[in-house]
This record gives sequence, C-alpha cells and structure tokens, in this order.
Amino acid sequence: MTPGTKAPTFPQLKAHAGKTVVLYFYPKDNTPGCTVEASELRDAHQQMISQNVVVLGVSPDSEKSHAKFRTKFSLPFELVPDEDHKIAEAYGVWKEKSMYGRKYMGIERTTFIIDPTRKIQKVFSKVKPAGHAAEVLAALSANRAVAEFGG
Repeated sequence: MTPGTKAPTFPQLKAHAGKTVVLYFYPKDNTPGCTVEASELRDAHQQMISQNVVVLGVSPDSEKSHAKFRTKFSLPFELVPDEDHKIAEAYGVWKEKSMYGRKYMGIERTTFIIDPTRKIQKVFSKVKPAGHAAEVLAALSANRAVAEFGG
C-alpha cells in the first residue's frame, strides 16, 4: 500500500468513517517491542483525539489476548484481532520473516495514516517501536498544515 491509494476496509475501520485513522500493525501482544509501541501511542492518544484522530492496533492475537493487553497497559484505543491475518494481507504487511535462521510468516511492524476519505496519507514501514508515536504526531501535524493551507 502506498500513499494516495484507497485503504482496504474492514468493520472497525468503517466504524470511524469521516475521521483520520492511525492504523498500526504489530506482531504480538505483551512482547517488549509491541509494549513500547503501544505504551507510546497510549501516551500520545490525548493529542491524537484532540486532532479528531482514531488509533487502531492490529495483530494476529485473539480478542481475549487483546483484552488482557489493553487492561494490563491501560490502552485507550481499540485492538483488532486478525487471527486469519486477512487484514494484514490486505495491507501487504503479512510477510516472510526470519529469526535464528528459521523462516516464518508474521506481521512486519507498519503504521498507516488514513485520511477521512479513506486514502492512505502516510506509510511507516519496518517501524522501530521507541519514538514511533512522536513520528506519527509529527506526520499528523504536517498533514493538518497541508490541509489547512492547501499544500
């Protein structure tokens, strides 16, 4: 998926029609990197809400796993279960990965900023969890300035 293309839809995205959505894909609940990323987004959440921005996290974990993760870290945004990885596949982030010489399929940590018309505005690929929320906030501010002043 590239900026300017229409974002593939799914029920949780449809529920936020007319709003900017920060859609972030992460590999697994309760793992170190994913916890850092989610915690930073939690801490930036109030700033995002003030800009009429919704945050949605997607991973292959179950609803039950997401509920525990949200509770444990007081996450104020929705986590979408994608156990069959159909959403990840639609966004092109279900990829072959390698760890300790073993190949497997999994989520490539990626964030999309989707505008109110469902167009992808920005893609962050191979995200490094630490500092990512600040990058997203900066991109949201830049996009708002472009919209307000006509580019």
